Amino acid sequence: MKMNDEHPDTLTLAATRFAALGSEQRLSVLRTLVRAGREGLNIGTLGERTGVTGSTLTHHMKILSAAGLVSQKRQGRSIICAAVAYDELQSLAGFLLTECCADAPTKDHDHG
Repeated sequence: MKMNDEHPDTLTLAATRFAALGSEQRLSVLRTLVRAGREGLNIGTLGERTGVTGSTLTHHMKILSAAGLVSQKRQGRSIICAAVAYDELQSLAGFLLTECCADAPTKDHDHG
């Protein structure tokens, strides 16, 4: 489903994802995982790089995961966290920009 569809579920999905990004710490976690690439980071390294650790990091990862933006998988004794929603992040940006300036007066119609 493209984010710029006018379907109510699209607005709900966009709102859920934007809400997940509505914390400086979660945004920092996601940006760090995006920078790390598709291989991700182990949870310890992620905590070191973001300064978010322990139960706080677990809480933020749960919210980002529920929004479909990150994944966590066990690899031996490590938990690997990765951003998985590159297309979805582009769709979120597109959702905001798709109708950019649609209601702005054009030069032909602007008398001011």
